[in-house]
Amino acid sequence: MFTGIIEEVGHIAAIKNGTASVRLTIAAEKVLRDVNIGDSIAVNGTCLTVTQYTDKSFSADVMPESVRKTSLSELKTGSLVNLERALQVGARLGGHIVSGHIDGTGKLISKKPEDNAIIVAISAAKDILKYIVKKGSVTVDGISLTVVDVDSSKFSVSLIPHTASITTIGQKSTGASVNIETDILGKYVEKLLFLRETEGTPQPSGIDINFLSKNGF
Repeated sequence: MFTGIIEEVGHIAAIKNGTASVRLTIAAEKVLRDVNIGDSIAVNGTCLTVTQYTDKSFSADVMPESVRKTSLSELKTGSLVNLERALQVGARLGGHIVSGHIDGTGKLISKKPEDNAIIVAISAAKDILKYIVKKGSVTVDGISLTVVDVDSSKFSVSLIPHTASITTIGQKSTGASVNIETDILGKYVEKLLFLRETEGTPQPSGIDINFLSKNGF
């Protein structure tokens, strides 16, 4: 579990490609201070497991499903990546609840300055956009951000100077791929509303505003 508050930007030190998987070695500093084998570290928002480490880098395997769903397969030696260690119990939750399980990728389609901020627009598939709501939370390359606006083909977020300067998103150009994780709460709400399936088609569970009102909610 993560918060979407990036701790540092590392870089890809080595890449080993499998048949459908990838092994990444990532140079870093801060996230290595208390690292152990088996720890989870979010790399551009993707939860990866530390399998080896030194005092200057760690290695993690990217399974085929993660290769398909994320932009990690596009990384090259030297590519910069956002890094965050797993949430520590008792720490402040500065962002929002982030699982590190990427829903899919989007494309950065525009960056426009607005006073001290940068408005970033990102195109995404409809099955991702349906979980994104105006003023809600979304994770882009592991960064917890607030949604400025959303429509049928894209959503936008606003970057403060601090976020733009300490993460990779401030340096990305139009056309770049980004990993997207939508707010996990929306997925659970949908699951509760469509619990039953008939021949593979979701059916309403019967939980609606009238049901909640009658039962004291």
